[in-house]
Amino acid sequence: MSDIDTGITTPPAPCAPEDVRRIACVGAGVIGGGWVAHYLARGYDVTAWDPAPDAGQKLRRLVEAAWPALTQLGLAEGASPDRLTVTPTLEEAVADAQFVQESAPEKLELKRDLLAKLDAAAPAGVVIASSTSGYPMTDMQTEATDPGRLVVGHPFNPPYLIPLVEVVGGDKTAPHAVTWTSRFYEVAGKSVITMASEVPGFIANRLQEALWREALHMVANGEATVKEIDDSITEGPGLRWAFMGPMLTFALAGGEGGMAHMLDHFGPSLKSPWTRLEAPELDKKLYDAVVAGCDDAADGRTIADLVAERDQGVIDVLRATGRLPQQRAKEDTK
Repeated sequence: MSDIDTGITTPPAPCAPEDVRRIACVGAGVIGGGWVAHYLARGYDVTAWDPAPDAGQKLRRLVEAAWPALTQLGLAEGASPDRLTVTPTLEEAVADAQFVQESAPEKLELKRDLLAKLDAAAPAGVVIASSTSGYPMTDMQTEATDPGRLVVGHPFNPPYLIPLVEVVGGDKTAPHAVTWTSRFYEVAGKSVITMASEVPGFIANRLQEALWREALHMVANGEATVKEIDDSITEGPGLRWAFMGPMLTFALAGGEGGMAHMLDHFGPSLKSPWTRLEAPELDKKLYDAVVAGCDDAADGRTIADLVAERDQGVIDVLRATGRLPQQRAKEDTK
């Protein structure tokens, strides 16, 4: 990604990341709505647009449902759901935006067309970030007049709760746009990984999907139930992963010898048939088994109940590990 190599003449963003006050969120489903809730909680003015006729009502319900969790996380000064405006057109949503977050469904042609429309409508130089969960920006920026300002800003669901966002540009993205975007997300309270190069699915999703594929194999083969799979993580490695990732966790398995001893001792087992990385065929039998298994695991709890339980659980972990926004802010001022 080089301005010189690609001939990009993308102008710098019209304001510094620290000076952003107005954000446009295009696409107001689960991910887009989660972004709206996050930005409102951080004190921004947010304009939103979604083509669904009832999008405004659903979005406001999502923000209302998320607000208790956001209040526990710590609201920025001036934060309020009243700072949300739902516009009737895409053009109105981005007309005076200082940053644009696109969160449309994962359909490549739709993404290409929408990003081109956003590029045409947004003020010059304003960065446009896509929440795509898997497409490289190189594949999505093909129809934009100014592809240099198009960046991936991949969140984890729900964006108002999970700190991670992965930032990476495409072949035609201007490097300064990537740098600006990473800094903006940091200012907006996110934990940022700025990737050096594009990888389909980015980092976290690739790791998550590997685990998901193996879980489906075990259900398909009758080797484990949905509840057993979930319990094996929440009562096992998930407890470690909340504050230490898999690499350092495995390094500790090597004792005083660290990762070197771990690789020497357990390296040969990598060839053992412990995992099947190819996805299983999602036939009706497996589909029904997974759906029924989740219903059993929910044990009468509604989706709303599970969302509340998840939100509180994440907040408790963030608080226990010193990663609530207000805790981080205190650390930064020391």
